[in-house]
Amino acid sequence: MGVTRDNLTTTFKPMREVDERVFDAVASWHSPLLDGTMPELSVVATKSRLWMGIAALLAIFGGAKGRRTAIEGMVAIGANSFVVNIPLKSAVRRKRPTDEVPEERRLAKPDSYSFPSGHTASAAAFSGVVGRAYPKLWLPINALAAMVGFSRVYTGVHFPGDVLDGWIVGRGVAFVVNRVAIRRGLAPTQVD
Repeated sequence: MGVTRDNLTTTFKPMREVDERVFDAVASWHSPLLDGTMPELSVVATKSRLWMGIAALLAIFGGAKGRRTAIEGMVAIGANSFVVNIPLKSAVRRKRPTDEVPEERRLAKPDSYSFPSGHTASAAAFSGVVGRAYPKLWLPINALAAMVGFSRVYTGVHFPGDVLDGWIVGRGVAFVVNRVAIRRGLAPTQVD
């Protein structure tokens, strides 16, 4: 017997229910600080503008290593965007959450499917590359990437599972891009 959408729906139903309950819990939170910052962070991360800005800073002020890292980070984002937007979103076709998040922090729902979170996948891909190249930046760059992922749930455009899976995809892409860069002599084999 082959795998069908009905089989998958039944198999993943308990996980989907937990995912929806966690989303509902986050939707019920109220924090003036988060209400003001999470929508802005999510918008700044749209189309990877946040990561492009950081890559530009690395390229300008980081010497040869910064330029290599910036290029590798942008390649990781590009590869990640292809993987997320072409096969994954099209294959799963998960609908976005309903409008349970308070209006003052709710973002307009994108036309694309919800699974996985492209914002989070790009954040994980870029932060994975930068954190490996610059261990002293590992914590802040990953904290920023995690906040971008959380912002997608907090603003009502993704379920937590979309964000978690986006993170896994982004990290996987970062790993592959980094291995290819090392083999081609375009990335350091050791970090400093």
